[in-house]
Amino acid sequence: MAIQVVRTWMSWIAVTPFVLWAAVRVSGFEPDWPWVPVVAYTPYAAGAAALGGLLALALRRPVAVGAAFWALVVLGAAVLPRALSDGNPAAGGPALRVLAANLLVGRADTAELMGLVRRLRPDVLTLQEFTPGAMRRLEEAGVREALPYAVTRAREGVGGSAVYARHPLTAGRAISLGGFGQARAWLWHPGGTRVEIVSVHPCAPKRYGRQPCWEDGLDALPRGGGALRVLAGDFNATLDHLPMRELLASGYRDAADVMGRGLTATWPQEGSRQRLPGVAIDHVLADGRMAVRDFAVLSLGRTDHRPVFAELALP
Repeated sequence: MAIQVVRTWMSWIAVTPFVLWAAVRVSGFEPDWPWVPVVAYTPYAAGAAALGGLLALALRRPVAVGAAFWALVVLGAAVLPRALSDGNPAAGGPALRVLAANLLVGRADTAELMGLVRRLRPDVLTLQEFTPGAMRRLEEAGVREALPYAVTRAREGVGGSAVYARHPLTAGRAISLGGFGQARAWLWHPGGTRVEIVSVHPCAPKRYGRQPCWEDGLDALPRGGGALRVLAGDFNATLDHLPMRELLASGYRDAADVMGRGLTATWPQEGSRQRLPGVAIDHVLADGRMAVRDFAVLSLGRTDHRPVFAELALP
């Protein structure tokens, strides 16, 4: 009898965390700490739920197996579509190539970044943690030759942001919350289309306590519909965070998800001081009327984030 009790306890210890995880994930409610930092690891939780189910099966506990199976279905339904490519709207307009990079308080390797600009030939470059020193080095390295138009909001520390472009820009009203700036600019494409570009960088979630700065920074981003928009940068959020899901539901599509590359981690970059499992928190969100033709996660020295690149087609 004691062995049976031990087996029951072992199976439920292995299964219960992921049943609760799945329940919160589908509830439409997002608790505060520690859920906000933890939910970014939902893809890992889906794998762990499968292992918990296998343990319950080995221990011959059918109720626990059923609970684990339910959690696996719920979490798998949230995660697996990111590995499958989606269709595209019939967008026959010109291409818009977007590159986004977090510079880690301006420390990122300028020569490597300029190499990406020259190789990928983006129409738009959005930068986060953009400092006055980083701006000086980039402009000395010739960023204005490749991307002559710019809306820059350089700051010391983590709060600076910028948009560089191949085509004319008109500055928009920047978002500034909690010391984190998010530059906004209207791009005038030669084909006659006007597109708003936002260099995204809300506050990072804290490791403890409430998250108002992080949530407010995401909520301040313009909703989809109406004018064409592209939001690109370090969202400090994955597709499992409720504010991101609400933002997407307003009329955007995540370029990585569309191309079936939504599980590719962008932070922390290999070689950085962070020792956490990788998560996808850098994104290019395109208006739902745009087609996504390509997406890539890249490398950049001396920063903890991997840059992201997307080729879009305007409607």
